[in-house]
Amino acid sequence: MIGFSFGRSLVLAAATIALAACSGGGGSGGGGTFNPPTGGGGGTGSTDPNYTPGVFAAASTFKDRCAVPRTGVDIEGNAFPDRSGSTAFENFWLRSWTEETYLWNDEVTDRDPRDFNDRIEYFNLLRTTAVTASGEDKDDFHFSQSTEEFLEQRNSAPTASYGVSFVNFSSSPPRDFRVRYADPDTPASEVVVSGKPNFLRGSRIIEVDNVDFINGNDVDALNDALFPATAGEVHTFLMRDPDGEERLVTLTSADLSRDPVNRVEVIDTPTGPVGYVLFNTFSPFASEIEIIEAVEQLSNANVTDLVLDLRYNGGGLLAVASQLSYMIAGPSFTSGRTFEQLRFNADAGNFNPVTGERNDPIPFYNTALGFTATSGVALPTLPDVQRVFILSTEGTCSASEAVINGLRGVDFEVILIGDTTCGKPFGFYPQDNCGITYYTIQFQGTNDKGFGDYADGFVPLDSNFEFGVKLPGCQVEDDFDNELGDPAEALLSTALTYRATGACPVPFQSVATTTTQVSKRVEDESLALRLPADIAGTNRDMRLPNDQ
Repeated sequence: MIGFSFGRSLVLAAATIALAACSGGGGSGGGGTFNPPTGGGGGTGSTDPNYTPGVFAAASTFKDRCAVPRTGVDIEGNAFPDRSGSTAFENFWLRSWTEETYLWNDEVTDRDPRDFNDRIEYFNLLRTTAVTASGEDKDDFHFSQSTEEFLEQRNSAPTASYGVSFVNFSSSPPRDFRVRYADPDTPASEVVVSGKPNFLRGSRIIEVDNVDFINGNDVDALNDALFPATAGEVHTFLMRDPDGEERLVTLTSADLSRDPVNRVEVIDTPTGPVGYVLFNTFSPFASEIEIIEAVEQLSNANVTDLVLDLRYNGGGLLAVASQLSYMIAGPSFTSGRTFEQLRFNADAGNFNPVTGERNDPIPFYNTALGFTATSGVALPTLPDVQRVFILSTEGTCSASEAVINGLRGVDFEVILIGDTTCGKPFGFYPQDNCGITYYTIQFQGTNDKGFGDYADGFVPLDSNFEFGVKLPGCQVEDDFDNELGDPAEALLSTALTYRATGACPVPFQSVATTTTQVSKRVEDESLALRLPADIAGTNRDMRLPNDQ
């Protein structure tokens, strides 16, 4: 089962998503020497560097020596640094940069960069092949993408969409796409037909522009409607709601950015008000100000418990994750404590091999940092909250998991409701070279107690999954029959029951139980729809405002 939000420019064939890989970093240092020539060719030749096994010239020696140099400026107005070079130069940079910054640099096989004419093919080999206790790849996050796409994502450039996020049970026939959620104040959430929003959680797509969505072969027509190229496009969807009603919905695309805080609720219970926040991304765009305003609203309501819904939150700014953790736990738990300490490769010592700076611990930030809120303003807290219920799925990743780990490091109680998280205690600094942005794992995050070994995820205590880090809580399947924030929705209902009784209710069975089996079969790639790949959205983004 794959979930995704429309409005991203990077799309891949569904069958290739699981095979994609991440990339990163910069840096200098390393062994060996090389005097670069003044020119360069397009491939291996007399002007290309020489290869000596186990000897690494500084990555800076080969940086920006491109087979096809770019000219002009990027979307941020920065001039491209490219100079004449070759594919060999680009590969030698990848090799040295990996040696300098990759977390498991001693587990990478040293291969001659001149043997590879494809820089992506070479990069994909520059990773460990070790596995976790469960048998999963230890490095499951090795990726690359075009720098143009990376910059669009980093700047949260509005893109044409409807403001809806779908869950994909199958992208090839018989296709099964259902609504995960709609962002507020978007075409998707507008109430037009039958008093319902255009896209209602759990609704299934039946037809698109009169084309059979489930079994139809006109993939181009389906893609054109699902992924509008420009704002102002009008498309019609036949939707089947969870109650069986079928509705014809006509939508006009708009230029939209993802909304970090989707909804905030105060739920009245006999034992006091409970706060609920659906927080979908720690992205640079608006996440700081929106989560501050959400906590302020709950603080003013004097909530006694907090349900933090991170089930679809793949990560983003680590600094905002630190701020959120402080706002939840408050100064009594966090004062003078470490939110996260980065652990680099053994050669780095007490320095960050990417930035060259001292590897100082990341605190629990107690003020706004200036991303989208006024820098220096004190953050609100929830003084009556002594524990947090975190709603999770396999989509709960990276910076979201850092919140869990950071709070556990200061002995603040975390109760996990839902499913095993993605298992990414690692992060990277995206690095451009010659038009490709690379993401390679460069650090592991550890909490105030020095713990960061959760590569198999955080796991609810009653789960039968044998691996991962067990937390108090309950395993519950995602519920597409009820709206997010509704006390009847399975994960939220379970959290409220656990809060009242201290025990998990009878396991809930959702629509996902029968449909997830579809996604396990081999799909027909020729009939598979494109799916957005949000690489940057599943990262610990280390930037602070002055780094932008």
